[in-house]
Amino acid sequence: MPSTHSNGEAAALTREQLDHLLRAASEIAGVRDLVVIGSQAVLGTHPDWELPEEATRSVEADIAVDLVLAGVGEGDATELADRIDGAIGEGSSFHRMYGYYAQGVEVATASLTSGWRERLVPVIAEAPGGPAVGWCLDINDAWVAKAAAGREKDFAYCGALAQAGLVDAAVCQERIALLNAGDRRRGQAVHKTSFTRGP
Repeated sequence: MPSTHSNGEAAALTREQLDHLLRAASEIAGVRDLVVIGSQAVLGTHPDWELPEEATRSVEADIAVDLVLAGVGEGDATELADRIDGAIGEGSSFHRMYGYYAQGVEVATASLTSGWRERLVPVIAEAPGGPAVGWCLDINDAWVAKAAAGREKDFAYCGALAQAGLVDAAVCQERIALLNAGDRRRGQAVHKTSFTRGP
């Protein structure tokens, strides 16, 4: 059973919990295919027990509906994000019951480089009515997106993945170079810190 804090919140999001969030978000949004961005996208490439603590300590997953990937000819990604957020987001009855939650977001909130859709990693969450598919960012894309945000917690997250040898320094550097000026500056600062630390 996943560990929890004394306040009932999950200590860290697990793959099993991500599957639960994907099934719920799929039903709420009415689409099978979802995109997992943010820190918990790493659960698509590595089991939670292989990841450093800093990579999974969040109790939420950022889940988006990409209209192209979901095959939705017409739709409002913002409305779908709000629907997910309202039903299973922070402070919802779902959050209070399970101790973890989904943040409904839009893909545009992440700093992504060309070809990101081709690099997505599927997580299949089986459900009675058919599986929900959480397309998780490639671990290097997830790393770059966090580095581009450049917050204190992003330095910790990126540093932990780098020191664990789970991301490719050269690939991350190449993708950082494709970002806009502000994101590139922050990304380079995180890259320098993450990959030059001692053992």
